[in-house]
Amino acid sequence: MILSIILVILFLSVLVLIHELGHFLAGKYFGLWVEEFGIGLPPRAWGKKIGETIYSVNWLPFGGFVKIFGENREGESEGQIEGQNSFSSLSVSKRAVILFAGVLMNFLLGWFLISLIFAIGIPQSILVSDVQAVSPAAEAGLLAGDKVKGVKLEEEFFRELNLADFTDFVKSNAGREVVVQIERDNKIKEFKIVPRMNPPAGQGALGVLLVESGVPRSSNLFRSLWEGLKASWEIVRLMFQFLGQLLFRIISGQKVDFSQFTGPVGITKITAEVGTLGILYLLQFFAFISLNLAVLNILPIPALDGGRLLFLAVEKIKGSPLPRKFEKYANAAGMAILLTLMVLITIKDIARLFS
Repeated sequence: MILSIILVILFLSVLVLIHELGHFLAGKYFGLWVEEFGIGLPPRAWGKKIGETIYSVNWLPFGGFVKIFGENREGESEGQIEGQNSFSSLSVSKRAVILFAGVLMNFLLGWFLISLIFAIGIPQSILVSDVQAVSPAAEAGLLAGDKVKGVKLEEEFFRELNLADFTDFVKSNAGREVVVQIERDNKIKEFKIVPRMNPPAGQGALGVLLVESGVPRSSNLFRSLWEGLKASWEIVRLMFQFLGQLLFRIISGQKVDFSQFTGPVGITKITAEVGTLGILYLLQFFAFISLNLAVLNILPIPALDGGRLLFLAVEKIKGSPLPRKFEKYANAAGMAILLTLMVLITIKDIARLFS
């Protein structure tokens, strides 16, 4: 678990640094005065000024930050525009590019990791993703996360099957004892199970939910990038679809299942579980987190990049910026809501650990 905590801190820090690097590079491209680019959070442990920018390493090892002059309209009086090297002096479109650059960098990181997985390939296998509480699989001792290695009848040799063949084998031998070979914690175990002849509606003969994992290796770099791009875009699309459905359920007063959300504690637990499957599965999980972070950051919520882009859209329509105090209080309210949600989700994750 300690290793998982370190991995989560390192990867989330990389995600934040990559995000901030996007803002930094875009700001530099447009000639802005970037006051500081820091690794970690203050207090500062070390810093060196190169040009107008201080490059710093800070004591708190969580992510990083970039400070662009005029980004928060500091020192600005209503109706005034700061110097030529200020964020506020740029056109709406250029400021939008700088704000969007962080989201883009998170998407590019996710795309790169998924493309890398396509280039290397992951051995295909059958994973147990869920086990019904009252089922032959539960009684035999199967657990979520188990990897199915093979199956046999009595004294036969184990046979490695794909998901469709495994399902057909189980159905055709309902009522007979079969032996399922499982890999768990890098150890091979055997479980004797009798598949049900008439399982309850929505359940299979064993009472497990199986998924076929793995990615065939691609020898073509451009094909890997193309497949990675398609997979990344599909993850983003599904995330937006999920959030849209969630918003519809909230507005229509339907019951919302918040158990699908997880925070740092839950991510640490998942990292520990995924880590047992191998480094490529871990990279796949981190790619998913990076793409989801890109989606969440683009949402039109104050304190997020999407909220600031929304303010820019309003400014473009009305022809002048929103009052600075309004933006300040809106961002503070947005941050308070996000922190409250994070605390509640963390409490839920901790309660789940001890349940």
